[in-house]
Amino acid sequence: MSSPIELSVVVPVYEEEASIGGLLQEIVAVVGDDPARVEIIVVDDGSRDGTPQVLAAWQARCPALRVLTFATNCGQSAAMACGFAQARAPHVVSLDGDGQSDPADIPRLVALLATHDLVCGIRRRRRDSVAKRLGSRLANRVRRAFTGDRVLDIGCSLKAYHREPLQRVRHFDGSHRFLPVLLALEGCTKLAQVEVNHRPRQGGRSKYSNLGRLARTWQDLLAVRWYQRRHLNYRLKDGS
Repeated sequence: MSSPIELSVVVPVYEEEASIGGLLQEIVAVVGDDPARVEIIVVDDGSRDGTPQVLAAWQARCPALRVLTFATNCGQSAAMACGFAQARAPHVVSLDGDGQSDPADIPRLVALLATHDLVCGIRRRRRDSVAKRLGSRLANRVRRAFTGDRVLDIGCSLKAYHREPLQRVRHFDGSHRFLPVLLALEGCTKLAQVEVNHRPRQGGRSKYSNLGRLARTWQDLLAVRWYQRRHLNYRLKDGS
């Protein structure tokens, strides 16, 4: 797939009426709104608040904005998988729609793709509750022990990818939490990790809790470990 577009920015949102407008303004200030150079793909995961109206107003004045809307709420993994599948640029950046990720970090992550397969943000000064920070710290340690990966903050949605291997990944419900692990199976082993700005939520509410995430994440972790062991990895000889 050939395209003059240089960058695809993928933003999954679910009922983020209070934050998505301000976030889009920041994204445009950083990457521009020239559709010949950039596309901003917002995947609305079946929002029932005023998010669709905010996105419609932005779409009327931002030529680089593409809005994809789910008929019903399907979850963050589905929204991200849809955005990744629709991306046309060679480089793809993802970030949450709640405004806690800082679009100002996007250029630094994209620049590192020149020498790396994948770039992951690290929320060193995370602006979340103590319970959520401790839960994430424990989850990261358990995941690394099971999968052997080196990602320090896999829950940080601010990441930069090369489109082609990203579109080869087999997505499933919960896969967005394991994308660096799944990409490693596609040969993306040269990893960069950089500190990124993390901000307090300005509006709306978090869609996750430690208890609500625990049971599903544990099942996903077992599934990913199984997939690592069973993943097919072969290459044909030249001339075959």
